[in-house]
Amino acid sequence: MMFYLECESGIAGDMMVAALLDLGADEKKLLDVIKTLPLEGYEIKISRVKKAGIDACDFDVILDDEHANHDHDMEYLHGHIEEDHHEHHHHHDHEHHEQHEHHHHHEHRHLSDVYSIIDSAVMTGHARDLAKKIFRIVAEAEAKAHATSPDEVHFHEVGGVDSIIDIVSCAVCLDDLGIDEIIIPYLAEGQGTVRCAHGILPIPVPAVQNIVEAHKIPLKKIGCTGEFVTPTGAAVAAALRSDKKVPDIYRIIRSGYGAGKRNYERASLVRIYEIESPETGADKIVKLESDIDDSTGERLGYLMDKLYKEGAREVHYSQIQMKKNRPGIELTVICDEDKREGLEKIIFTETTTIGIRRISMERTTLPRRNDFVNTIYGEVKVKKVTLPGGSEKTYPEHDDVVRIATEKDVPVAEVWDEVVRKTDKRE
Repeated sequence: MMFYLECESGIAGDMMVAALLDLGADEKKLLDVIKTLPLEGYEIKISRVKKAGIDACDFDVILDDEHANHDHDMEYLHGHIEEDHHEHHHHHDHEHHEQHEHHHHHEHRHLSDVYSIIDSAVMTGHARDLAKKIFRIVAEAEAKAHATSPDEVHFHEVGGVDSIIDIVSCAVCLDDLGIDEIIIPYLAEGQGTVRCAHGILPIPVPAVQNIVEAHKIPLKKIGCTGEFVTPTGAAVAAALRSDKKVPDIYRIIRSGYGAGKRNYERASLVRIYEIESPETGADKIVKLESDIDDSTGERLGYLMDKLYKEGAREVHYSQIQMKKNRPGIELTVICDEDKREGLEKIIFTETTTIGIRRISMERTTLPRRNDFVNTIYGEVKVKKVTLPGGSEKTYPEHDDVVRIATEKDVPVAEVWDEVVRKTDKRE
């Protein structure tokens, strides 16, 4: 499965949720998760709207008066209200007392508070990890902006009920669709200034700037006044972004349109596609090889973990006899071309290797998609593979089986067999 995000009019958390729902994420499953979040003072409205005449999904977290913010009030956002000079110099200590002023309606939360809200909700382990990862990205960016640590930073806008729901919803929808990476060539951003809890800031706001800087996401200036990329939107993009190239030729399998709330001269729409290469099955990979004759088992174990973490598809070691009959290890790494340089750097840094052989190869793959099977142990993730004749085979996801077996304290084989039994019945 390949996904591509077209972000010509910016990105925000609510736009992303809407696009994922439009793409086919399960709305009922999402609302069931949201109900379990220990938050109040809001209602959810999912509807169809027209943006520049285009039909799109709209995901709206409507806050009551006590929790409301000015996020979509254009006059407020772009600083047409005169403000006292001292508001530019708020210090965190004063902010608790200013909560009820017009720009301090949000509760102040730390990362640990947000994590405990996420932990209280009922969702899959993968969705939970993803929601935390997105918040962590925002916390690191905000911390850098305010010269504090990610665990100490106060969330203002992003700690609000609506932002927490937007981010958790993105994670739940992505998990439901089985999306773990999205091709995002760049984020389109506007210009000018915007008002936030601390006063008036230039666009991109520092949190967005820090996210795109830390995660090496290209920006494209679109010449319109306004904040088109929000910290939440940038963080979702950073958590999932693959910098693979969009194929020159591709087929669109399905698409989703998500509407933004702000009324800029350019209609705020984000579009996500599921795509495939026309020559499905043939894709290019790189094989790296290196001979190592003086490394300990521990060091090799560490190297393998690090290579997988940085995006290697496969890593294996073979025993070989080297010159002067010394026993050694041949390291083989299979990876995508865009990951090659980073992985070579790790091999050079972590071993005494002074040369790495490489070869580009094509591989044939079967089309596959993620799905879930309901079992007596709950939902288990499976991989559905389409064979050349068109028939489908289902394989349980081993990590998910292990997680459930551990949670329920039953043998792994029992969970595995139960998934296989359920799958055979369904097919």
